[in-house]
Amino acid sequence: MGESAPMSSSPPASVSWPWPRLVRASAVWHLLALAVALLVPGAWPWALAAVVLNHALITGAGLTPRSSLLGPNITRLPAAAVARREVAITIDDGPDPEVTPQVLDLLDAHGQRATFFCIAERVQAHPALAREIVARGHSIQNHTARHRHNFSFLGPRGFHAEIERAQQMLQAVTGERPVCFRAPAGLRNPFLAPVLHRMGLVLVSWTRRGFDTRERDAATVLARLTRELKAGDILLLHDGHAARTADGQPVILDVLPPLFDRLRADGLRAVTLPQALTAA
Repeated sequence: MGESAPMSSSPPASVSWPWPRLVRASAVWHLLALAVALLVPGAWPWALAAVVLNHALITGAGLTPRSSLLGPNITRLPAAAVARREVAITIDDGPDPEVTPQVLDLLDAHGQRATFFCIAERVQAHPALAREIVARGHSIQNHTARHRHNFSFLGPRGFHAEIERAQQMLQAVTGERPVCFRAPAGLRNPFLAPVLHRMGLVLVSWTRRGFDTRERDAATVLARLTRELKAGDILLLHDGHAARTADGQPVILDVLPPLFDRLRADGLRAVTLPQALTAA
């Protein structure tokens, strides 16, 4: 999707899930293929090919982190946040006891706020650091309990178990229950959206990312983040699994100061996602 609706307009968990058009069309496609295979002599290879094509389309949508074909997916901040000249800096895969404190100091020094999509097991391992993130005015949101690599292959029960476990762990440490969710690497399948809907969570991806888990050059990461930068953008960086520059520095630490300078020059302000997504 483009701009999101404010968080206050999210439907309550009791409202039935409105399956996206692609998923509904996929169900009809399967029924038609089955009917053709059963009723038309010799047509089963074509019916099978149609089903395979449909599965390829669904898989492609799940492998595209910014796609909204499988359900709501926030890739930009709502109009009210744009009017306020806000952007969201999101920082994934932490907290990291070596990197995160330095990130917090940079945010404080420049008067900016960020949203940390944390791995709940890391929060549990470093509770004081997680509480410091919140105490300094930032937000911690749900990035699953353990960032499992097979997350996008889970079914409804697996999604619910992993995400709810993270919700409980994060709330136990910070005292705040997350309202936003980001899938590992942004990958998912059609079963994720209804689970998030029932749990009262919104899926958030990004406008652009720096690929800073593998790109070692800070200038390249910065250029990716600031190309056509404008109000409403959601930017993705990492304090966990951060790539290192040639001199061994976590690349995010070299990216943030010039990024903040660019925000200031453009009259933009970084706020947390809960701040930006709440109606004015």
